[in-house]
Amino acid sequence: MAIELYRIDDRLIHGQVVVGWGSPLDIQFLVLVDDDVADSEWEQELYRMGTPPEMAIYFETVDSAAGQLDHYRRDERRGILLTSSIQTMRRLAEAASIPAVNLGGIHHRTGRTERLRYVFLDGEEEEALRSLADRGVIVTAQDVPAARAVPLSELLAAGQEG
Repeated sequence: MAIELYRIDDRLIHGQVVVGWGSPLDIQFLVLVDDDVADSEWEQELYRMGTPPEMAIYFETVDSAAGQLDHYRRDERRGILLTSSIQTMRRLAEAASIPAVNLGGIHHRTGRTERLRYVFLDGEEEEALRSLADRGVIVTAQDVPAARAVPLSELLAAGQEG
């Protein structure tokens, strides 16, 4: 499988993804799935500046990514597929088979509750994650490869105490 990691991170491409995950997994390409970014040349250029020249980057809408997923999976290189939101990954999983999802940085905003120091969720996002799990997708939170992967059940229980 050429896609080594399906990751949700609201910052999309940044050092933690490119270096923190990219180096240990020997990543040679990134697939950024975001309907808005796929239609914005200037945003694409900003993300290109955050990747090393030897790392290819592809910009896809949810629909185009679903259609191209088998192509990326057959690629001889190793890749990461990124979305900035849980809802985007959920839409992709409804259109194509996704085996597992890694929750990276989902940061604080109004209405979200802290689950881990790097994951804040609102009720709609929690329901979307449960929906992914109901589809057979393994959902874990893990900010860096050396950290323990936190299962969804534990993640949703976090922050519930007192």
